[in-house]
Amino acid sequence: QVQLVESGGGLVQPGGSLRLSCAASGRTFTGYTMGWFRQAPGKEREFVAAIRWSGGSTYYADSLKGRFTISRDGAKNTVYLQMNSLKPEDTAVYVCAAGSVVAMVYYSGSYSDWGQGTQVTVSS
Repeated sequence: QVQLVESGGGLVQPGGSLRLSCAASGRTFTGYTMGWFRQAPGKEREFVAAIRWSGGSTYYADSLKGRFTISRDGAKNTVYLQMNSLKPEDTAVYVCAAGSVVAMVYYSGSYSDWGQGTQVTVSS
């Protein structure tokens, strides 16, 4: 059974940075795609970034390119989301997801397993 546990969220001032972590367990993730989504109050879940476990290809929401970076550490079975130049509109619950057959990385329905999420609040 796949388990995804996020950490690293918190309160940060505008312009600050945070690094989120997603510790994955329960199987070998070779061939998987790992994604980050976020959901703000009253809004739909939104794609943030994704990475192919094998090969490391990365994908980003157009609006977040240049500020967010996704990466993975195979030895630790952990996926990271480095977030820089944070803005109040980045405030949301950030959720890690995993899928074995993900053709459409931007589509939440492509992912079979989800974490509980970590709250990120950007405010002065």
